[in-house]
Amino acid sequence: MPTKGALYHAAENRKPPTMSQHVVVIGAGIVGVSAAIWLRRAGAQVTLLDRAEPGRGTSHGNGGVLAASGVAPVTGPGLLRKAPGMLRNPEFPLFLRWPYVPRLLPWLRRYMGHANDRDTRRISRGLTPIVSDSLAQHKALCTDLGLADWVRDSDYCFAYTNRAAFEAEAYTWALRKAAGFTPELIEGGAVQEFDPAFGPEITCIARLADHGFIADPGGYVRALAKAFEGMGGSIRQAEVQDVEITGEKVTAVLTSAGPLPCDDVLLATGVWSKPLMQKLGVNVPLESERGYHIVFKDAEGGPSRPTMMAAGKFVATPMAEGLRCAGIVEFGGLEAGASKAPLALLRRQAKAAFPHLTATEEIEWLGHRPAPSDSLPLIGQIGTSRVYTAFGHHHIGLTGGPKTGRLIAGLITGQPPNTDLAPYHPQRFDGGRQAWDCNNKGETK
Repeated sequence: MPTKGALYHAAENRKPPTMSQHVVVIGAGIVGVSAAIWLRRAGAQVTLLDRAEPGRGTSHGNGGVLAASGVAPVTGPGLLRKAPGMLRNPEFPLFLRWPYVPRLLPWLRRYMGHANDRDTRRISRGLTPIVSDSLAQHKALCTDLGLADWVRDSDYCFAYTNRAAFEAEAYTWALRKAAGFTPELIEGGAVQEFDPAFGPEITCIARLADHGFIADPGGYVRALAKAFEGMGGSIRQAEVQDVEITGEKVTAVLTSAGPLPCDDVLLATGVWSKPLMQKLGVNVPLESERGYHIVFKDAEGGPSRPTMMAAGKFVATPMAEGLRCAGIVEFGGLEAGASKAPLALLRRQAKAAFPHLTATEEIEWLGHRPAPSDSLPLIGQIGTSRVYTAFGHHHIGLTGGPKTGRLIAGLITGQPPNTDLAPYHPQRFDGGRQAWDCNNKGETK
């Protein structure tokens, strides 16, 4: 891990020019912090606002992989047919909190409606510009801040029991190939030669080069936030209550610590963006996809590079604290605590995959992935209100955070991005880019 003394010198010595434009970025995860840094580089005055310290939420608990090949949505063809069997299978990492199902159904109908070939390919094309150059985007974000050591180049591997299991995912691999990612296959006894951590039941590895990972995602985001302060940015902790609209433009963010005047607002609060959007009169079909991880502290016998265990649908990443195994899909909302069964399954699958794994302690965690019904993030402006969005990244938050932050910062500061943002428009769920009546709190008409 980088030493603290070397982290911030570049940020402190390179203050950007300052313009009068004041942007409030709500949300201090990887997306919000990335946007705040790019906004400061463009010369805007920026306040980063969150109820917690930077990097304490989902940006802390993810799998740490910079998954440039993460272009395939969960909702592939055939999912509707397979889902009942997945739920009945105690070894499949899909769980429901049954009391929550009535609240989930409207979102679930829209989500499953995309489980077809046409929509899957459309979504994959939308994900590709956000994630496919992830490693380069992270380096562009942090290198000039003296934080390059946080980003590690690596392979990203997919582990299968056999060649047939790999070939059963041919559809998904075709999507990855279309985005420029073709694997090298390692088979038979060569698997254990490649990485002795794998048990004998793993006989096929699909290896992708040119990926990366972050060995301490939460620490990385906090280091970025500290560097942002060194650039002249401001960080405040407060609860956001509403935004104030005057003359059809945003003029302030209303917080528990009082109003915060501004020229522009960026919502980058993950799944918690939904109630803020509702206050603006925009309804977003967004749910929490509850994700779990277990850190096997001071682990020995784990993989030497990030690996997706295909059978269990979890990623195992060697991190500073130990081996982090992250995955599981559970739908149960924001309020319920952690379930025992998903953690038990994750622990069981990790120890089966890595039979020599030992640890001094096991640390459990539950977080909330922001899942839009079409699996694409919301990136853009709400009407002409100068309220912008950058949330809804589902499984690609850490991977796509720096690219999203760069795109939205360019949009806010009048530097048109070279990426078509139409697939991510924040009002697409209301039938397109309707007019936004700011005097009526954002109701479309």
